[in-house]
Amino acid sequence: MASQESLLVRQYLMSSKANQTAGFDIETARKGLEALSALTPVAQDIIVEKTSIEGISAEWVMAPNAVEDRVFLYLHGGAYIMGSCNTHRYLASKLSRSTGARVLVPEYRLAPENPFPAAIEDAIKVYRWLISSGITPDKIIIGGDSAGGGLTLATLLSLKEENEALPALAVLLSPWTDMEGTGESMETRAFVDPWLSPDASRSAPALYIGDLDPRHPLVSPIYADMSGLPSMLVHVGNDEILLSDSARLVDRARSAGVEVTFKVWDEMWHVFQQFAIPEGQQAIDEIGDFVQKNLDY
Repeated sequence: MASQESLLVRQYLMSSKANQTAGFDIETARKGLEALSALTPVAQDIIVEKTSIEGISAEWVMAPNAVEDRVFLYLHGGAYIMGSCNTHRYLASKLSRSTGARVLVPEYRLAPENPFPAAIEDAIKVYRWLISSGITPDKIIIGGDSAGGGLTLATLLSLKEENEALPALAVLLSPWTDMEGTGESMETRAFVDPWLSPDASRSAPALYIGDLDPRHPLVSPIYADMSGLPSMLVHVGNDEILLSDSARLVDRARSAGVEVTFKVWDEMWHVFQQFAIPEGQQAIDEIGDFVQKNLDY
């Protein structure tokens, strides 16, 4: 049974969704996501250090137990058109505490001002900077939520294509892996998803990919060759329209020989981990267990 806290958040999201006006305004969407972060301030013992990596603004988010040479490169979600260090600081702080890693959150360039492949170029640049700074791939976790999950996969696929050493693990939270929106859950979960709508999810990709084929494997990784990718954990809510994006990705990865830990969370929605609810903390704890079990310390 869902917690009382999660029921309150669900009600809030449903109310916000119902109050959305017709049409889409990108600045309003960006401000709305920023405002949502006010619901989840970080704990006082979390250290946040702003930095710049070859012109890319970023933040180090570190819990007291974070180990210096253990890094979680976290790519925030937001449909490739919104999101920032601010919107994902709380989630990053929780991940740092559970995994014992320093979390690096870069503000990769956003569309439509900077369309595909700008986000991928920035993510690769930050990863290469980590390597050049002395962090070894076997001490790096890469991950992200929603579009950040898709970007995580695009980064791994690009690095593999260049024959570069890959991070040790990948963590994907409700990853957006199908730019066409062809998944079964786009219809079957449309009336229970408190946050996302099929129409918006199918129209947003044009701002990022323009006329690019939506089945390009770097924007829709369900069509990519997953062989050789690191072990991954995938979490998704049972009540979200992107459920099929995760399920099909997992099938694709497992068929390619990738070791995948997959969990569908009952009565949960898109990226529920970023909210201060018991289910979110349980998921964060499971991510920590996954990292502690699989990362070679």
